[in-house]
Amino acid sequence: MYKSKIFIILIAAVYVFFVVFEFNGNPDVAFYFESLIIPLVVARYVIFIRPKNKLFLMFFLLFAFSDLLGIFDRVIFPEVDSSYYEYGYYLGNSLYVLAYLMLFLKICFSINFKYVFKNLKIHLIVLIILDAYLMYVLHFIEEPNIDDNSVYFLENIYNIIILFVLSLALLNYFYRDNEKSLFLFFGVLCLVFSEVIDVANIYISQSSLLNFLATTLVLGAFYFFYEQSKLSNASPREDKNYPHFN
Repeated sequence: MYKSKIFIILIAAVYVFFVVFEFNGNPDVAFYFESLIIPLVVARYVIFIRPKNKLFLMFFLLFAFSDLLGIFDRVIFPEVDSSYYEYGYYLGNSLYVLAYLMLFLKICFSINFKYVFKNLKIHLIVLIILDAYLMYVLHFIEEPNIDDNSVYFLENIYNIIILFVLSLALLNYFYRDNEKSLFLFFGVLCLVFSEVIDVANIYISQSSLLNFLATTLVLGAFYFFYEQSKLSNASPREDKNYPHFN
């Protein structure tokens, strides 16, 4: 317990340093602290949570590794116009996509889809319409600002996977109806809001406030992810023939 509290203090300190440097006009220094926040949360998860869901662990590790890759890029290739950054962009975002895919699969294994298709038809239709609308909004923002077809393709894959994860997390909550699924949904919701703010920050207007909000939401997301990992996934409507997954 004492060691866990040390991690909490360290994470809080790194977050405070990020905020201070971000609003003091030192975005480069703030970036290093920002990139350390989630890896520290993941380190705490790896050390203190027992047992671990393998897919959820892969989600944590891939996400943290992509954040750390950003630090590696800045240290090894300080020139931002270096040709390496083109490859770094694809590698980093591909890791995020793989991370979200692990989370998607983890949630899939927690849902009885027979129940969903039988009892949650309206919910499913509404989520499909909502996803289509959000994809249109993101497309409207990104399409005029992206000239490279491969970048545009990767951005669309990225957007599709995060919206699918959000929809699945909500269906999981409707199905499970427990605290664990609620925390998981809150975590995914924070991540999606963070991604939307990032899009606005990159393609509409860059600002310290938007970056602060996006980073805070990511930290909030991983708080919910960490807390839900300690909870049981038993559901009041659990099918006797359907196994429990953490």
